[in-house]
Amino acid sequence: MKKIKVLLGLVLSAATGLSHAQQKYELSVKEAVDLAYKNVIQVKNAQIDHRIQEAKNREILGQAYPQLTGNANATHYLKLPGFLFPDATSTAVYSILKNEGVSGSAGPITDVPAPTLTQVSFQQPWNLTAGATLSQLLFQPDVFVGLQARETALNLTASQVESIKETVKDSAYKRYYAILISQKQLDFLNQGLERLRKLYYDDSIMYVNGFAEKLELDKVQVQINNLTTTRNQVAAGITMAYAGLKFALGISQKDTVVLRDELTSASIRDNLLDTAFRYEDRPEIRTLDYVKQLQELDVKRYRLSYIPTVAAQANYSINGLGQKFFTHSSTAWIRSAFIGINIDVPIFDGFQRRYRIQQARLRLEQAENNITNLKQGIDVEQVITRQTLLTAISNLDIQESNMQLAEKVYNTTKLKFEQGVETSSFEVILAQSDLLTSQSNYFTALYNAVIARISYLRSLGKLQ
Repeated sequence: MKKIKVLLGLVLSAATGLSHAQQKYELSVKEAVDLAYKNVIQVKNAQIDHRIQEAKNREILGQAYPQLTGNANATHYLKLPGFLFPDATSTAVYSILKNEGVSGSAGPITDVPAPTLTQVSFQQPWNLTAGATLSQLLFQPDVFVGLQARETALNLTASQVESIKETVKDSAYKRYYAILISQKQLDFLNQGLERLRKLYYDDSIMYVNGFAEKLELDKVQVQINNLTTTRNQVAAGITMAYAGLKFALGISQKDTVVLRDELTSASIRDNLLDTAFRYEDRPEIRTLDYVKQLQELDVKRYRLSYIPTVAAQANYSINGLGQKFFTHSSTAWIRSAFIGINIDVPIFDGFQRRYRIQQARLRLEQAENNITNLKQGIDVEQVITRQTLLTAISNLDIQESNMQLAEKVYNTTKLKFEQGVETSSFEVILAQSDLLTSQSNYFTALYNAVIARISYLRSLGKLQ
């Protein structure tokens, strides 16, 4: 029985492993972004849209190629169709006699009889028609403009892919650095807990020896409990942050991610506040520029619709006619062929083309307005993100200096306590509390500075 359970366990483990092979990723932030590009569904769908546009371009190009169609039709008449054919012989004779004034036994001929109608058919019971038609479009406005628009349409879908990638990159950067900051904060909290536990141990010895009160031990324990709660919250936040990062990278929650980059306050200041900027660096601007170009081509397409459409055509066909099935030797085979040019001249369509042109021009005006509006929004975004970054870096400098000062105060107070120089454990607790507060403020400032840096670089179109 035990062996069976072990065997079942192995089978289940193997099945689980087949359903998903867990992977371990050791990533720098740029490697994380590249991984997101490969896995995130939005990027994949945008790339599929680009391939769809490539297929559409080939479809449009195909309209300019020669078109060859074939057709065949076989018919067997169970009852031949016919029509009434007039026999006008007697009618013609009586008409002449009447006009000549000829008289019969009953007197002059004045009535002309109606023609005799006889049902006849020129159709054969067995009929076969087979042929092929070759056509070549010489000029058609929408195809002509469509050929011109192929590259612009491809560029549009490519810029849309880049816009989505920019969003994915922004999310990956922010989540990656948020984890680094939280992990660093967790390290500081663990160090704080070690210091408090050491203080509790020292106070316990002093309490046993009668040099400290139980109240001092309780105060230290309160600090330990509070800091443990904070530490647990940060640890849980890191777990959730990793889940968010995995989602942003498009990988399974079962996978393991190890972050290889390090974050320092100095790295936040690198290559910042570069004033060189072109609107074309932003993929959103490039997207709207391509939209504008397509709208311009749309106006051109409708304006060219006043020009005639010209196509060349050639046809060859063979008709089989006979009283019996086509394989019979009596079947007559009649061949025909022609070449020609077809010209469709637009004359009047109730002003439809005129209003199509008007609509296209209005859509072009909208595209131009959207570009202007986006540029104004980018200008505002850059002013806000630049000022936010400057403020965040200034606050980071202050909080970093304040944290170093608080650490110095704590170390001095702790040293005096350990040497018994007019310092109580309560003062050590206060210094420790001030240090933890300064560390918390520092990490908040560090996070704000990182987010501000990412936002500013994105506003410049330079988030690498």
